[in-house]
Amino acid sequence: MSVAARVRIQHEDFDVAREVAELRDDDSRVGAVASFIGTVRDRSSGAGPADTTRMELEHYPGMTEASIEAMIDEAMRRFTILGARVVHRVGPLGPGEQIVLVVVTASHRGDAFAACEFLMDYLKTQAPFWKKEHRPDGSAEWVDARVADDAALTRWGLASSNAGADLPAR
Repeated sequence: MSVAARVRIQHEDFDVAREVAELRDDDSRVGAVASFIGTVRDRSSGAGPADTTRMELEHYPGMTEASIEAMIDEAMRRFTILGARVVHRVGPLGPGEQIVLVVVTASHRGDAFAACEFLMDYLKTQAPFWKKEHRPDGSAEWVDARVADDAALTRWGLASSNAGADLPAR
């Protein structure tokens, strides 16, 4: 088995099939692969024009990768998984473009699904990324943390207070 990076932060798009193939890398113990692909969504109601023309993602190099590596280490402790990979894009991204990929391999699907969901919940609340949404009128605003994301993390026995209690879930 080759050893490939578990975490990559990059501007370029990623190829899901290539990432899965590299993570599996002919490991005959793999019986399940679970993945999550996040994309930039248009936050309009669907009835009118798009209200997000692009999203801009920033990170703190070095710190972001270390934080995600620690998340993967925790997933490896909590679940019986064989491997995990997180690829996260930064820079300007348009609606429909891929933002994040989380892939987990395991012998059995239950651990693969659970670890993938755990990593995504942890990633959404704890990884040091900043998102700015740009509007058609030229305005832009930083995206606040969501109460719903913090709540998702609590089911894993982890606490987060990234979102203000008075902010509505999106």
